[in-house]
Amino acid sequence: MKVTEHIARATGTLISFEILPPVKGKSIDNIFSNLDPLMEFKPAFINVTYHRAEQIFKKRADGSFDRIEIRKRPGTVGICAALINRYRVDAVPHLICGGFAKEETENALIDLHYLGIDNVLALRGDSPGNEKFFTPHPNGHRYAVELVEQVMRLNEGKYLEEDIVDAGKTDFCIGVAGYPEKHFEAANMDLDLHFLQQKIQAGADYVTTQMFFDNSKYFRYVESCRSANIHVPIIPGLKPITNKRQLSLIPSIFHVDIPNEFAQEMLKCKTDDDCEQVGTEWLISQCRELMASGVPVLHFYTLGKPRVIYNVVKAIL
Repeated sequence: MKVTEHIARATGTLISFEILPPVKGKSIDNIFSNLDPLMEFKPAFINVTYHRAEQIFKKRADGSFDRIEIRKRPGTVGICAALINRYRVDAVPHLICGGFAKEETENALIDLHYLGIDNVLALRGDSPGNEKFFTPHPNGHRYAVELVEQVMRLNEGKYLEEDIVDAGKTDFCIGVAGYPEKHFEAANMDLDLHFLQQKIQAGADYVTTQMFFDNSKYFRYVESCRSANIHVPIIPGLKPITNKRQLSLIPSIFHVDIPNEFAQEMLKCKTDDDCEQVGTEWLISQCRELMASGVPVLHFYTLGKPRVIYNVVKAIL
C-alpha cells in the first residue's frame, strides 16, 4: 500500500521506522533483532536507506595505490523484500542521486516494481566523506527533482530506451525530504521551499522531514509550506539523543539545533543512563505534542537505538 493511502485511511497518527542496511559482511539478523520488538506497534511502513559507493585507495605490493570503489552498506532492495516477507509490512526504499547512473536507477525501480513495492523516497544524497561538495554520477542526476522526474516517467511507461513501446507502467508513491531548519546548502529558507515546490510539482506525493528537536520549528515549517502552496502530507522525522557527545555530533552532521533547555538537562547528567532517560523523556514530549496537533505519521530514525524507540512508542500509544 502507498504511504499516502495509509495516511488517508488512518484515524489517528501512524508510526513508521527507518533502518540502515548492515555493513557488508554483517548479517541481516541484526535488523530483525532490532525490529522484532518494534513490530508490536504495527508500523505503517519501514524506510530502508540507500548508500552510495565510496572511493578508497588500496596499497599495492610495490607501494603504489589503486583507487577502487566499495559500497559499505549494500542490500537495500533485498532488505525491503525480506521485511515484506517477514513482517508483511510496506517497505520504502530510498533512492539517491549520488553514485548512481540513470540506468542503474531505472533497473532498481524495475526490481522494486516486480517485488510489488509501491513507495520510494527520492533523495539527492550526501557527498562522500572525502569530497567537500556533492558531485553527481556522470550519467546520473544532480538534484532530487530530477530523480522524481525519472520515477514519474516510469510511472507513465516511459523508459530510458525510447524505442521501448507499449511499455508497462509503474505506480510508485514518491516521498521527498524536507528541512524544517533549512538544507545546509540552501541560501535561505525561501529558496529551500522553492526547491521543495519543484519536487512536488514534478510529482512527489509527500514529505518526510529531517530530524528536529524543537517542535515549533516543525510547525513553522508546515505553515510556510502551506503558504507556499505545498499541501502534501508532511511527516515529522524524529530521533532520540542518548549521550552528551551527540549534543555536538548531531548538529555538525545534520545541521540542526539542539534547544538550550534540552542541552542543559543533558549536561547535568552524571551517567549515560541518565542521558538516555532525559533524551527519552524529551522525545516522548515531542511526540505527544505532535500527535495532539494531528501529524499524519511519527517517523523514527532508529539508527541502532531500538530499545529507546520502543520505550518512546510504548509511552505514547
